[in-house]
Amino acid sequence: MAILVLGIGNSLMNDDALGVTAIEELQARYRFPAGVTVVDGGTLGLDLLPMIEGVRKLLIIDAIDMGAAPGDLFRLEGDEVPRAFANKLSVHQMGVQDLLAVAELQGHVPEKLVVWGVQPGSIEMEMRLTPAVAEAMAPLLDGVVKELAGWRVELSNRTE
Repeated sequence: MAILVLGIGNSLMNDDALGVTAIEELQARYRFPAGVTVVDGGTLGLDLLPMIEGVRKLLIIDAIDMGAAPGDLFRLEGDEVPRAFANKLSVHQMGVQDLLAVAELQGHVPEKLVVWGVQPGSIEMEMRLTPAVAEAMAPLLDGVVKELAGWRVELSNRTE
């Protein structure tokens, strides 16, 4: 299966924590089958390169500045992804853009590349999501779960 679900962001900077917060929520709610790896990538950038090797499908979750209203939800695919990370919200996004470029140079581009993201409202030094981005978390997680279902990933609830 070789699927990687990768949350990116800085948990110290308001809405930049979206990706890592989403990963925490997914891991708390669901059990993932063999072949699906769920990772809090934080701000690691190129250090994540070994994780991409052998991955067929890569789903990234991150706060993305698309010039929209705070809390707006986005799904980007394929060639749209590097362009989205060109508008750098924070230092780690340069790392994601570099990560994808180096993976391509090394021949480790996943067959499927999808990003689920939310327009941030603030990236100040504060350890909580802004209200608009916090409200977007439920539809974001629903979108990620539906995306994985489309990839034939069957999740089981941790409460079962």
